[in-house]
Amino acid sequence: MKGMCELCERDDVVLTVHHLIPREYGGTKTAKLCIPCHKQIHAIYTNEELASRLYTMERMQHDEQIASFIRWIRKQPAGRLPKIKKAKRRKR
Repeated sequence: MKGMCELCERDDVVLTVHHLIPREYGGTKTAKLCIPCHKQIHAIYTNEELASRLYTMERMQHDEQIASFIRWIRKQPAGRLPKIKKAKRRKR
């Protein structure tokens, strides 16, 4: 399915379903995100962080860790799928 990403707001991108509060924490509310944004969220944040402090799109968009990625990805063509690396703090 193609449409507009609710995080980076790029249009005509392939969308995935992201649970704002991870399912393991009982989340049911979802957002439609492009593949790069969805992968980047899970590379940067733990499910615990998503459930406790980043459970709305507004909170996510204003978080410093993802903000620079959002600024960068907005400049990329809709078809681009950049390689996403897990954050160093998440590798432990």
